[in-house]
Amino acid sequence: MENEKTSFGQNIGISLVKGVITAIFATLVGVLVFAFIIKQTGLSSNLIRPINQAIKGISIFIGCLIGIKGRKEKSLLKGVLIGFIYAIVSFLLFSALNGNFNFNKSFFIDIVFLTLMGTISGVICSLVLKK
Repeated sequence: MENEKTSFGQNIGISLVKGVITAIFATLVGVLVFAFIIKQTGLSSNLIRPINQAIKGISIFIGCLIGIKGRKEKSLLKGVLIGFIYAIVSFLLFSALNGNFNFNKSFFIDIVFLTLMGTISGVICSLVLKK
């Protein structure tokens, strides 16, 4: 029984690490591509926040796909945790890059939004990867 718990704990840990790292990498790629597009086209600054949120949501979905693939048990929990951990790690990473750690209302909105995206992604991934 204890081996099962340890094995499950290791499996969920591996899934979370793979999912969060994949999501962070996907975000970095998405932000770089978006920055290039902004530089080339001069898109309105009103579009930056919603497109950044879309990039983060897509990144979490990709992270959930990779994190849950092969280890489909507890995919809802994994999705929630991938979204939540991603929110914290991405905040720390991008704040460090920006040189400004600002815990404001948008930080807490991001945590809720990204955790919700992880939840939805975990459910979708469990359905898609079931076959």
